[in-house]
Amino acid sequence: MAIYIISDLHLSLSANKPMDVFKGWENYTERLKANFNRVVKEEDTVILGGDTSWALKLSESVKDFEFLNNLPGKKVLIKGNHDFWWSTANKNDIFLKENNFNKINFIFNNCYVAEDFAICGTRGWFYDCTDESKDGKIINREAARLERSLLCAKEQHKNPIVVLHYPPVYANFVCEPIFNIIKKYNIDTVYYGHIHGKGMNNSVKEYMGVKLKLTSADCIDFMPLRIH
Repeated sequence: MAIYIISDLHLSLSANKPMDVFKGWENYTERLKANFNRVVKEEDTVILGGDTSWALKLSESVKDFEFLNNLPGKKVLIKGNHDFWWSTANKNDIFLKENNFNKINFIFNNCYVAEDFAICGTRGWFYDCTDESKDGKIINREAARLERSLLCAKEQHKNPIVVLHYPPVYANFVCEPIFNIIKKYNIDTVYYGHIHGKGMNNSVKEYMGVKLKLTSADCIDFMPLRIH
């Protein structure tokens, strides 16, 4: 069994918001399908690091989730900033069961066990937030969610794989509350998405001994990246 990761699929089969208008995103849905079928086997696990669907509600996301469920491998999703369809853990799980999406799971204050590993993560928060009274509460909440996810891995006696949607370090900014959790649990690698195009020029590959790996779909040529 292998573990792959890819972020920011921005599927628009359910919502009329195609990404093909952006350079490099031409025929991206077909490319994703072809690449999944090329490298991913049914027994494998694929982590999706946020911004999975443009749908605004769960009820409007069915076509995107059908697409995902039909791809090979088990999918494990974290929340991205554009995943407005994301609901409570209970409603998300009910949605999966009602539609028989049996190859999809969510990370939401929990972890997902795949062989010797536990997939952990949360959305994180934006790297250039300016309103400390508002953003500080969100960041602390996201840091707490990451810690709960890591505690889940510890309880399962599994090696954690940490995935965030927002980068914990970007250009000259460090999201200290989240990065402190990363250091506290001795995480050596963090996978993240959110960044596209020229934004890659400001991405940081390593900070304080922690490797930071960008996995946005357009940054890895829409090919799931094998990490284990």
